[in-house]
Amino acid sequence: MSTLKIYAMDGSAKGEATVDDSLLETERGTQAVHDVIVAYRAAQRAGTASTLSKGEVAGSGAKPWKQKGTGRARAGYRQSPLWRGGAVCFGPKPRDYSKKVNRKTGRLAFRRALSEKIKDGAIRLIDKLEFAEPKTSVFAAFLKALELRGPMLLVLSELSPNVCLSARNIARLEITTADTLNTYQLVRYPNILVESTALEALKGRMAAATVSARSGGDAE
Repeated sequence: MSTLKIYAMDGSAKGEATVDDSLLETERGTQAVHDVIVAYRAAQRAGTASTLSKGEVAGSGAKPWKQKGTGRARAGYRQSPLWRGGAVCFGPKPRDYSKKVNRKTGRLAFRRALSEKIKDGAIRLIDKLEFAEPKTSVFAAFLKALELRGPMLLVLSELSPNVCLSARNIARLEITTADTLNTYQLVRYPNILVESTALEALKGRMAAATVSARSGGDAE
């Protein structure tokens, strides 16, 4: 059983929450985490780089000058890759960089990454994150009370306009929800703040991965 401390807005401890060891995965899944992150980053590539082949460069098919007698190197067409403004040899064309990762591997990777963060003590629970009005200074004071510095991820049960507006000027802070949290975010951020109400959703996702692993069926 892993225990996570719950903190109030003023930084004081306000209780504890537990995560059953049966939900955690620390024995396998390292390769799954690698595969999922590679696939995630590959999917972020636009794949829009494009160059013109000699058949696509504008120009006539006329020979620039006669074959012999000019003293210059022979040339057959102005679209030659050797010429300025000509074609590009073996240049990039629009392509899809995405990689397929089956659902079961994705769930295993998420479970392993989250388990590692829980075991390392990188996750802090927040009792309830509420702001009467958007105020960056209040959010900054909250982070100072928790003695948090550097890149961090804030996981909410649902997005709140006041919270998002209060946090948007905080450097190196990303906000997500428990339903959309992914493996890449878990690995990327050394500090993770999780709303206590969002923990149950994360437990549910880990439980689904556990059931999938036992059944041997495909998962996400």
